[in-house]
Amino acid sequence: MAQEDRLPALNALRAFESAARLLSFTRAAEELNVTPGAISQQIRQLEEFAGAPLFRRTGRSVLLTDAGQAALPLLTSAFEMMSEAVHHMRAPARRDRLMISSAPSFAAKWLAPRLERFQEQNPEAEVWISADVAITDFNSSDIDLALRYGKGLYEGLRSEKIMSESILPVCSPELLKGPKPLLTPADLAGHVLLHDESPENDASRPDWTSWLKARGVTTVDGSRGPRFTQSSLVVEAAAAGRGIALAKFAIASGDLERGRLVAPFADGASDSDFAYWIVYPKWRTPSKLARTFMAWLKTEAQATEVTGV
Repeated sequence: MAQEDRLPALNALRAFESAARLLSFTRAAEELNVTPGAISQQIRQLEEFAGAPLFRRTGRSVLLTDAGQAALPLLTSAFEMMSEAVHHMRAPARRDRLMISSAPSFAAKWLAPRLERFQEQNPEAEVWISADVAITDFNSSDIDLALRYGKGLYEGLRSEKIMSESILPVCSPELLKGPKPLLTPADLAGHVLLHDESPENDASRPDWTSWLKARGVTTVDGSRGPRFTQSSLVVEAAAAGRGIALAKFAIASGDLERGRLVAPFADGASDSDFAYWIVYPKWRTPSKLARTFMAWLKTEAQATEVTGV
């Protein structure tokens, strides 16, 4: 190999790509799980190799030079292509296996109960579910597809909408047979209010206070009652008769279908700005099995929205 065709160390290129993309040596160090000093050293070695500065240091911040700006998109693309190459290397050993990441409540209450239908249609497929609230790192995991609740805006990922969401009060049917009537929203004054405090940061999600205000109810304290950090837990508490939950419809749909829960108010639903999305990297072409799963998922979601369960 000619001297001018020699490549620098891969670690140095990775350190530069991360620091240039984030415009921070500290954040690059956190991303690559090394020290800021190690990032600085790798950058210095790369600048010596290139014979030109790649960053301009301005106090505590850094900016890219013309050379750095020219190199960044090419390196980012190269690392994405390498990740895709490794994915294909590993694919033959797991060609009939599909790894899905999903938030725990959605996985437990909506996805898992429906998976048997997918398996019946695709008996050779092996679907693995990873229940996790963290954003999936497709570069360092075996995850093929991720299911997320949000607005569908995820950097570097393609997002395909599965279904919309709404929030509505639900409770155990036994609660309706109890001594305290539950005919109008004002009757909530005599019942325990259960709150969904799951960590999706959905600013549009109505809480009990805003739900009651929208219906002109001023005689009920919407702030009282226990709180749960997973949507499935608030639904289970309602099914157990512990109170009235303001629940996500998709999470409660299975229990509504089976009669474990009922919606006491005909006009109780409020739309959410958030929805459910299936996401995957822009640089990865989904496998045939992944495409089959996505098509099945959309069919199931459409049936949920149309039938209300």
